Amino acid sequence: MKKLKINYLLIGIVTLLLAVALWPSIPWFGKAENRIAAIQERGELRVSTLNSPLIYSDINGKTIGLDYELAQQFADYLGVKLKITVRQNISQLFDDLDNNDADILAAGLVYNSERSKNYQPGPTYYSVSQQLVYRVGSLRPRTLASINAQQLTIAPGHVVIDDLRELKEKKYPDLSWTVDPKLGTTELLDQVKDQKLPYTIADSVAISLFQRVHPEIAVALDVTDEQPVTWFTHLDDDQTLSAAMLDFYNTINEDGTLARLEEKYLGHGDDFDYVDTRSFLRAVDSVLPDLQPLFEKYAQEIDWKLLAAISYQESHWDTQATSPTGVRGLMMLTKNTAQSLGLTDRTDAEQSISGGARYLQDMMAKVPETVPEEERIWFALAAYNMGYAHHARRPGSDGKNKRQPRQLV
Repeated sequence: MKKLKINYLLIGIVTLLLAVALWPSIPWFGKAENRIAAIQERGELRVSTLNSPLIYSDINGKTIGLDYELAQQFADYLGVKLKITVRQNISQLFDDLDNNDADILAAGLVYNSERSKNYQPGPTYYSVSQQLVYRVGSLRPRTLASINAQQLTIAPGHVVIDDLRELKEKKYPDLSWTVDPKLGTTELLDQVKDQKLPYTIADSVAISLFQRVHPEIAVALDVTDEQPVTWFTHLDDDQTLSAAMLDFYNTINEDGTLARLEEKYLGHGDDFDYVDTRSFLRAVDSVLPDLQPLFEKYAQEIDWKLLAAISYQESHWDTQATSPTGVRGLMMLTKNTAQSLGLTDRTDAEQSISGGARYLQDMMAKVPETVPEEERIWFALAAYNMGYAHHARRPGSDGKNKRQPRQLV
């Protein structure tokens, strides 16, 4: 993914540089008729998006999502407020640009030649492939040759429709599909999971994230090669907004912000394990309810769900867990650590959770102030796992590190 992403980023930057070079009226903040000036005069950046954990989502009053965080930072960069409009499907997003109801589409949208004829793409920030999915236990299709409209349903405006048309023309003449105007990609994945639809197509990152919670979904085959993901804006003579996007992406690429956000949202997309995920979901239903009050009680400034995820990663929520090196209990504490925290029984659930929470807080306090706020917890987790004195690299930088608890939160 990374190699292709770099190539696409260079292509996107060169394209935008050429567009800007051919348009003589820069600066961005000059004439009243340019798009940047209009945004600043309005005082808000209008962004249309889709609802998904990767793109934009509100969870217990907290807004998350890669595209949301990037859009918020871009609005800050422009010195304006962010106005988010959530649409049901991709077709509605492009309608917003057509009707001038949005300045930018930030929704994990794939670049292709058809879209670029009518809309201006921005720089690429990751890449995906389109994949056909089915439910585990049902017949897995090995090819698109026999897929028909009664089996395959696609979300309106999905980029893969252009690819399917080309495949039908050149390779699979009997291929057909249905477009459901009322359902987005996430809803269609739900339909496949619930066995209401045989197949749908979604991008590889969306599928990977969906599998974390719904491991019943499986990939049958790749429909496309890797494709660049980008924002879109208006395609016209005014290039001020495109130029601002280019400068913004250059800035966050150089200062490491983009890499941190990619690691946060995309860093573990290839680690899906069906059996492990099923075991975790069973434990959430059967074991977590008894432990949750203790996690909530002792989490303090830490999100209790993160503390619970650490415990699951360490012990699979087994109070009697013991490692070959002698660490024990829900939080897998060493004997010396337990003694320093005043604990008398590492296999006691309450003692283990309270001690683990305090120990993690101690690790966080030792993280240098130069580490960005959003990364401090991951440095502390690495220190928790291997001892602070041994921690010299970011979590996950050593390929031998075990999966981080962020995968389970």
